[in-house]
Amino acid sequence: MKLSVIIANRKVLFFLCLVLLLLVVGAALFYSVYLPKRYGASVTMYAEEFGVDKDLAYAVIRTESNFREDAVSSAGARGLMQLMPSTAQFIAGRIGEDLSVDDPEDNIRMGIWYLAYLQKKFSGQTEVLAAYNAGEGAVRRWLKDGSCSSDGVTLQDIPLSETRQYVKRVKKFYNCYKFFY
Repeated sequence: MKLSVIIANRKVLFFLCLVLLLLVVGAALFYSVYLPKRYGASVTMYAEEFGVDKDLAYAVIRTESNFREDAVSSAGARGLMQLMPSTAQFIAGRIGEDLSVDDPEDNIRMGIWYLAYLQKKFSGQTEVLAAYNAGEGAVRRWLKDGSCSSDGVTLQDIPLSETRQYVKRVKKFYNCYKFFY
């Protein structure tokens, strides 16, 4: 082979390696912004303690607050996992400790505890997420409604648009966390 061909091939190889490196770094940066895993120690610890898939906890946090500690909804839900103060009081009472909905660590602990609580009440992820968003009572009513559930256990239709979209969004993020991490 001629020296000029060898040099040209090395330049092409170098360029391809550089492009590949930029793609990998770009993808990693994109996913660290789009799918952050902040508060990893807390999420992992409480997910293990309460038996909740940590990727589900991350997906709920991503959907609820996009990892903003100070998030407050128009309905009054607060913190990373967007807990209503009344729900936070219920959870703190069940845990048996004085916990603050505004403290990120406590908010994560209570939110993951609540997911575990709902997992014991409902059979599937759709029902758990719908209850997290719309409340346990709403999901129980929907399960009794033949137009929403044919078996009283599984929701085939979520009548509330906001909750239907919420469940889809959490599941999308959940699948992304599962795939990319």
